[in-house]
Formats: sequence, structure tokens, C-alpha cells
Amino acid sequence: MPPIRDKFTIHSKAVVCQDVELKGDITIGSGSIVHPKATIFAIAGPIVIGSNNIIEESAIIVNRRKEVMRIGDDNLFEIGCRIESPSIGSFNTLSTRCRVHHTVRLSSFCIIGAGVLLVPSTDQTLDEYTVVYGHSGGVGTHLADSLVGEGAGAGGAGQGQGGAAVAIETRTWSGRGKIQEADLRRKHAEYLREMLPKFNRLRRGDGM
Repeated sequence: MPPIRDKFTIHSKAVVCQDVELKGDITIGSGSIVHPKATIFAIAGPIVIGSNNIIEESAIIVNRRKEVMRIGDDNLFEIGCRIESPSIGSFNTLSTRCRVHHTVRLSSFCIIGAGVLLVPSTDQTLDEYTVVYGHSGGVGTHLADSLVGEGAGAGGAGQGQGGAAVAIETRTWSGRGKIQEADLRRKHAEYLREMLPKFNRLRRGDGM
């Protein structure tokens, strides 16, 4: 495998903290925010991140495919999540310590619950407004292959980190309140764009 060439294209209005691990061909769009200790690795193909995304501490985004990994706008990557999905729409929430395998593609307005593992062996696409969550209350809730992309109320058993069976479900969000949610997320981003540069050195790329 040839060595990975670094090329960082960071929009002048993006806020990318200096203490971030970047590797490969990465583009970060206007208004997007990358917290300290986040990791973005374009191992096999480029990663293109749209506008107004929030990538929190210890979040990991990895592209293991040769195709371009495209991330839309206004997504929230919460603390400790690991995301390898080759395609992510807009206004998705990837909750704390969830993991999304490279076989899963996200549409828009999806919510992946805290600690949920999406690791199907075949390529799957989550429809818009899909919510995936588990009942275990801990990290390590598994989503079985048969549940990905199913409608509201789908349930099944997976394996937690300790090997015990846990119940997981998917449902479809009605979309009610999405305008208010979008407004709150944008205010959150505005606050971070104002405060992070006061306490962190920023990273610059080749410009956009």
C-alpha cells in the first residue's frame, strides 16, 4: 500500500483545533467545528465534510474505502463515536460512543443512540428519520443485520461487551420538532465558533 499523502483543505470559516489528528486527503467545509482530540483519517479514499458539522472530543472518522467519503451538513458527532460510513447525509446525530461500520450508509435526520454498534456484514442504508437505540443502558449494544433499514418497532437481540443479550430497536421519527432542533444545533455551533478559538490554537489547511 502506497504511503498516505496528507492534503488538508480547511475552509476559512471552519474551526479546527490544532490538537486534532488528521491524515490523508481531507476537506472541511464552512462553519464546521472539530474539537481537540478528534481524529479524521482518510486511509484509502478522501473525506469531504460539508458545512456546520460538529465533531466533538475523541470522535473518530475513518474512510477505509477508495471511494470519497461524503458527509453532508449540520451533523453532530458526539464524544467518542467511531464512524466509518462512506456516505452521511445531513442533520444526523451520532451519539456518544456509538460505532457505525463502513457497510452502513446514513440518509438524513437519523439518530444513532449512545453505545449502539452498527456492524452489518453486507451494505445497508438507513432511511431518513431512522432512530436506532438499545435498552441495555450501557455501551456495546449490537444491531443485527436483519434490523438495519427495517421500520418502526423492529426489535431483536444482540451482544453487549460482556456477552449478555441485549434488546435493540429501530423506529421512525415523525420529524416533529426538527426545525427547533436545527435552530438549537446552529446556536450550539455559533457558540462553539465563538468560544473555541479563545482557548485553543486553530489549524489551517490549504484554504478554500
